[in-house]
Amino acid sequence: MTDMTVRRAVSSDRSELERLAALDSARRPTGSVLVAEADSRMLAALPLGSGRPIADPFEPTAAIVALLELRAEQLKAAPRRRRLTERMRSLIRPRPSQARV
Repeated sequence: MTDMTVRRAVSSDRSELERLAALDSARRPTGSVLVAEADSRMLAALPLGSGRPIADPFEPTAAIVALLELRAEQLKAAPRRRRLTERMRSLIRPRPSQARV
């Protein structure tokens, strides 16, 4: 079995997303996108907003697309985590005095 990586697409993935879209006769997804890679090759992508998944038609990708859809559902259900900067700021904010009067 080949190791599979599921991650969010970054700006440097643009050409690989265009290649995948051309293979699938589709438009390149825009916005937030999840991608699945194996052996340093992008095999499928799923837009997180709206739009259909795209996948390499020369590879068996039905299970990979299902995995992307499962991960997208997990991300929707997860509570929003505060960014590191927000968490750090909350630690250094002045707190009201706890002195008794």
